[in-house]
Amino acid sequence: MSKLAQKSGLVWLWLSLLLLVADFASKTLVVNTMNLRDSIDILPFFNLTYVHNYGAAFSFLSDESGWQRWFLSIIAITISGLLIWWLKRLPASNKILCGAYSLVLAGAIGNLYDRMYYGYVIDFLHFYYESWHFPAFNIADSAICVGAALLLFDAFTGESPKEHKA
Repeated sequence: MSKLAQKSGLVWLWLSLLLLVADFASKTLVVNTMNLRDSIDILPFFNLTYVHNYGAAFSFLSDESGWQRWFLSIIAITISGLLIWWLKRLPASNKILCGAYSLVLAGAIGNLYDRMYYGYVIDFLHFYYESWHFPAFNIADSAICVGAALLLFDAFTGESPKEHKA
């Protein structure tokens, strides 16, 4: 048995930490250098546009009275706990699942921090085509999406996960 197969998936937390640092640094840079709703043209289809998202993905629930902050925070804390537990049970050699869980964990914690500290999530990556605009997002959102895609990929192509034997 390889050394990686002997370790739990918790060794993949380095990926979560790396993405958390990138997410925090990018949001700090945006907050310190831009005003709310400022937009900087980068490419013909991409801007940095600083916005606050009081809801979830695609601003779902953003028009509510404030309860969604706590509701979404509880969901993020619960999901984060589950992901850490699943990582502990997986062998580190299960690269796709461990990577997916680590990515989703980073995204959940990155946006949880914003929600708890600011009361909203800082978004700034804004893609568009002519008059069609994709909602602004951030590195944490990207990590969640890539992690979810890896989970789907694994569901269709991967072998069934085996528990790590401690």
